[in-house]
Amino acid sequence: MSFDDVRVTRVSSSAFQRVAAAPMTVVAHRGAPALAPENTILAQEIGRRSGGVFIENDVRLSRDRVPFLMHDPTVDRTTDGVGKISELSAAQLRGLDAGSWLAPVFAGARVPTLAEQLADLRTRGGSLLLEIKETDSMEDVAAVVDVVRAEEMTGRVVIQSFDPQHLRWVRQLAPEIPLGLLRPKLDADPVAVSQELGLALYNPSGVALEARPSVVADLHAAGLGVWVWTVDTAEQWSRYEGYGVDGLITNRAGELTGWLSGRGAGR
Repeated sequence: MSFDDVRVTRVSSSAFQRVAAAPMTVVAHRGAPALAPENTILAQEIGRRSGGVFIENDVRLSRDRVPFLMHDPTVDRTTDGVGKISELSAAQLRGLDAGSWLAPVFAGARVPTLAEQLADLRTRGGSLLLEIKETDSMEDVAAVVDVVRAEEMTGRVVIQSFDPQHLRWVRQLAPEIPLGLLRPKLDADPVAVSQELGLALYNPSGVALEARPSVVADLHAAGLGVWVWTVDTAEQWSRYEGYGVDGLITNRAGELTGWLSGRGAGR
């Protein structure tokens, strides 16, 4: 089967807003970090089976510009290696054990490339909330975007960052990929910032949202979705649900899924 009339259009921001009575979107933070080595394919699989509609992962580039999943700037904490990921080659990173640090049963787990992660999601199901970590290079951002496009996953990836410049570069390179801005504190005017960056999602920390919960309604009125990070207790889930947020980024995807299911049954 072939198509010669396909047109790529930017996803509407409102696509990330939950409709009335719908549950909040479950976003599995780093996969399932309490149950498997974070940012690995196994953690992704557990996060997906736990009800994560999106998997949240972090991406950094190796010395030879291959995007790998890694939260920290160094491999020290989550592998048997040492050093900055930006100073290690792809071959060196592929040879690291990314599981033994958590438990012996995970020995031999590997640091996945972004391409490997996306291939897994494409064939097994699920979407990706991908955070670009520190970089001051448009070329680095382009390397990430190129992989998303090569894996034909632009329709199932949202790219987020704390750095607005990263999002400007993504928008310039791939306007079809939805964008999310991470915020440890609320901007004075989140709507204006979101519109300037062309965001689909404004993603504050739970602590930041506590300062001004009314911002959710403002963002919704402007067509934005709101996903909050990183929230792991039922008390928080209930409070943020009351604020009207659209999604929760959590380390406890399975428990959140069960909690949401119970809430739905009680309605």
